[in-house]
Amino acid sequence: MTEANLQQLEQRNAELEKTIEQLKGAIAQKDTKVEEIAGELERLQGHMIQMEKMAMLGQMVSGISHDINNPINFIYGNLPYVEEHIDDLFRVLEVYQSVCPENSEEIEDILDEVELDYVLDDLPRIVNSMKVGADRIRSLVLTLRNFYRLDEPQMKAANLEEGIDNTLVLLNNRYKQNITVVKEFEELPEVECYINQLNQVFMNLLSNAIDVLLDESSQEEATEDRPKKKREIAIVTKRLDESSVSIAITDNGAGIPSELEERIFEPFFTTKPMGVGTGLGLSISRQIIEQTHHGRLYCHSTLGEGSTFTIELPISQPQAG
Repeated sequence: MTEANLQQLEQRNAELEKTIEQLKGAIAQKDTKVEEIAGELERLQGHMIQMEKMAMLGQMVSGISHDINNPINFIYGNLPYVEEHIDDLFRVLEVYQSVCPENSEEIEDILDEVELDYVLDDLPRIVNSMKVGADRIRSLVLTLRNFYRLDEPQMKAANLEEGIDNTLVLLNNRYKQNITVVKEFEELPEVECYINQLNQVFMNLLSNAIDVLLDESSQEEATEDRPKKKREIAIVTKRLDESSVSIAITDNGAGIPSELEERIFEPFFTTKPMGVGTGLGLSISRQIIEQTHHGRLYCHSTLGEGSTFTIELPISQPQAG
């Protein structure tokens, strides 16, 4: 074999080695991509399961709230009659005591045993507590029925502020002791929408704001020099013009770094710990607002001051065609 042939063979081997290295790199990149896709598919599968659970939960809650509504209405409707009958019995006792001031020994014994004065004083308070409790249950049942109403085939005009209030009622137990909610509601017209989907957006945004403030509150220690910061969520509704309205939800938390603010609406992106969030709440919310309702959902955040998520919606949806 001549020297020229050897050089040619060496050159060919070098080219083959280079090609092999390139192929190895390409395979490694594809393996990485496959792993990423597999991870996304796994997260998507988990989200689909969660969505199915939420759909089933919505149907279950809707059915249960309907079943509870009838007996609670029966109780609530009969409480005024109970109150009226108690008042009548009190009047009878008063007349009896005035007409027959002297009681027999047997009557005195039973009066001492039942502590009539205490019963007369306590019974109205018990009935009033029952009225307050029944009213609270009726309010919660109505809220659940409105919030978890089943999907309707067509958009309908709805009161957005009522949807926000319903959401706050359901979240009340999470924020009532640690967070102040300030509402600045401008009188708005009813907006053409799927209100159950907008309720889902309100729930996502308000839940995120509560999570941020509660997490910061648990980590922050109050001192004499630096008292604990008052946690607050402000909800402001406005009519922007003749054809659109806005809802702004602001928390006074630590804010979002600019590099993360650009990514918060990406599917599967989350700043929450593993297992706490799916990273799909804001992505789905933006899809509901922008694709389904032809509006806008955006965020403005300042480090150290807080974050504002703003929803802009048309009052009437554009006609297809």
